[in-house]
Amino acid sequence: MTISQKGRVAAGVIAVGAVLALAGCAQGDPTAPETNDSGAAAGSDTIIVGSFAFPESEILGEIYAQALEANGFDVQTKFNIGPRQQTIPALQDGSINLIPEYNGNLLAFYDTEFTQRTTEDVDAALVDAVAADDLVVYDSAEAEDKDAYVVTSEFATANNLTSIGDLKNVQPFALGANPQFAELGYGIPGLASVYGVSDVTFQPYEDFGGPDTVKALVDDTVQVADIYTTSPALVAENLVVLEDPENLIAAQNVIPLVSSTVASDELEEALNAVSAKLTTDDLIALRDRVEGDEQASAATAAKDWLTEAGLL
Repeated sequence: MTISQKGRVAAGVIAVGAVLALAGCAQGDPTAPETNDSGAAAGSDTIIVGSFAFPESEILGEIYAQALEANGFDVQTKFNIGPRQQTIPALQDGSINLIPEYNGNLLAFYDTEFTQRTTEDVDAALVDAVAADDLVVYDSAEAEDKDAYVVTSEFATANNLTSIGDLKNVQPFALGANPQFAELGYGIPGLASVYGVSDVTFQPYEDFGGPDTVKALVDDTVQVADIYTTSPALVAENLVVLEDPENLIAAQNVIPLVSSTVASDELEEALNAVSAKLTTDDLIALRDRVEGDEQASAATAAKDWLTEAGLL
């Protein structure tokens, strides 16, 4: 998966950029009007699990669906739906009942000026935000797919870099990211206003943390790059994600978004059990299996993860 134009809020309070309605994560264009109408009308006791139109979301959808089946639920899937402009109405009209979401982007969909930065604060704000559409959220996972300031391990070691603020000590440098990064609050403007790092040459790349951006970083064409936290390249290229102690970039934890018409204690327990186990490293490994050389199916990768996690 590769591209998600993540909308986030800015400048100490980070402004959500032009991309807040998009599906979240760095993997494939979630604005594409792709749909998958698999699965006929389900019975009243059936949980229909949806996904956005990129591989990581389908993997997460498979994890939810198989976990629910293991807990005795009747489950159907309807994956690759599209962006939130399609998934939220689908949850409301019953086309789907459940979808894996990303808490920061979801809150941005409802409140373009949200100021919450941490997982706990974003999750708390979501409860009331989604209730307006007769939706509920359960526990979020530790797993996050969000923008990150990334450097090579060699550059980090040579310059003693551990956090974004340390970049003040290596100015000037070149930064590679998607074109919108030059204006987004968690991009170039926020880097200056929150961390005092302003002597930066910006190099735009259209692949949103994909191969071109990674190559530019590894080749030292740029010294810092915006790469998403579940990118398999982080492991493959031994890259370093710089810490963000000032929460320049809002939380983007995986969270179940559920129609209130199917919400139940049993459903919540089953999905919370998944969230309790799922980590960012897990998502990196899952994406690598599906998108890398193995080309495993999302269903196979999900089943193997659930088995290893003791949830099947």
